[in-house]
Amino acid sequence: MDLGLKGRKAILIGANGGIGRKVAHVLAAEGCHVAVCGRSQGKVDKIKGELDGSGVTVFADTLDVTDKGAVPAFVEKAAGALGGCDIFISFTSANPGEDTDAAWETILETDVLSIRRGVEAAKPYLEKSDAAAIVCLSSTGATEEFMGVQPYNALKAAVINYASAMAQNFAADGIRVNTITPGPVMTDDGPWAHIRDNMKDFYDATLAQIPIGRLTTGEELANTIAFTASPACRAMTGANIVVDGGYTKRVQY
Repeated sequence: MDLGLKGRKAILIGANGGIGRKVAHVLAAEGCHVAVCGRSQGKVDKIKGELDGSGVTVFADTLDVTDKGAVPAFVEKAAGALGGCDIFISFTSANPGEDTDAAWETILETDVLSIRRGVEAAKPYLEKSDAAAIVCLSSTGATEEFMGVQPYNALKAAVINYASAMAQNFAADGIRVNTITPGPVMTDDGPWAHIRDNMKDFYDATLAQIPIGRLTTGEELANTIAFTASPACRAMTGANIVVDGGYTKRVQY
């Protein structure tokens, strides 16, 4: 199946590791030009080195998404380097795992406002695309009780609601907006690898609740995200797609 991604331009916030890194690889393999960023210079240099041989334009930079001007500035530079923007995705996320004002503020800045600021900067470029797509990342913690009272779950639910509102309001501008809601995802540099190696009881208890008997791989989730963002998926907007191997038990409708 041709996803129609060849020659497209994707701006990815926080794609220097984990799920974002996997998505950058999938998009580049499909011929999509990519811009990636992250906080760590070493990780940004690594992903740029991995992608430089893909035959596509790669733009990479470091930034701190909690700096109000950082994401819009990156979007402007990335759109200039790539020659526009067809796809915008923000992967940045934080979870202090506590119900405090500081945790609420951290997650709001990292998981929600990074999307708002990035979309605002990317929208003029997306409006010029004939296949514009925004993909937002939530979590199954937003759809069912998970690990008690904490802002991470509440604010990931806010992402789904915000994306739905954007989908309705941006459709007339030719911009699709969808949410991907992953369950536990295994990447070599992601949090579940650390949990597996350092929190065995919690990891085993989580694994026991997944009907397919394993965690979703980063590659599997990246393929879903790439399809959702691609011109092959033109009719879908406002959707929340749960990818979790059956971990979420509620009826999905």
